[in-house]
Amino acid sequence: MTLADSGTDSGTAEQPARGRPRSEAVERAIIEGTMKLLEEGVPLAEISIERIARTAGVGKATIYRRWSGKEELFVDVLRAAEPEDSEALPGTSLRDDLIVLLEGLRQRGLANRSSAILYNVHAQMKSSPKIWAAYHNSVIAPRRRMGIEVLRRGQENGELRADLDVELVNDIVVGPMLVRAVLRPDAELPEDLPERIVDTLLAGLRPVSYPAA
Repeated sequence: MTLADSGTDSGTAEQPARGRPRSEAVERAIIEGTMKLLEEGVPLAEISIERIARTAGVGKATIYRRWSGKEELFVDVLRAAEPEDSEALPGTSLRDDLIVLLEGLRQRGLANRSSAILYNVHAQMKSSPKIWAAYHNSVIAPRRRMGIEVLRRGQENGELRADLDVELVNDIVVGPMLVRAVLRPDAELPEDLPERIVDTLLAGLRPVSYPAA
């Protein structure tokens, strides 16, 4: 009997079980089943919904009720393997918010180096436009929008010069961290790197009359 045959997918009314809800247990089994295939070195192109269902012990319909296809599922698998995003920015200053955003990138850089799954999937995603687009739209783009919003608030608060292009500034802020995390896998990612990047950049981006941190 599969998980799909024994839980909420049966359509019968049941009292909720103690602990983790069954729907969450099913989703966890699907994600872990996909991870198992990736850990075994199965290429993304060869991982079908049918193969995931067989590995996770569920029916294909169970997967399709939760994800539209394997591209969407792979994005959630990556999210499960990556460090979690910060729930909320401090909001105390432009500097503090930017440091938190860069710390998230630093943690992902460290995870990419230590996780065979992340390294494998990120390397393969570039050859699969649909998977890369799904990951970009649901993970990368929202983070970029958050960074741009932080910079715009900084302009409104007078912490950042009003004449700056915030989209360009966002690239300038995240660029050094991405270079170290992605393009220079041998480069160190020390704990104080976010603060050093932000302080170096803000020294040239703040209004002339704004007091230094």
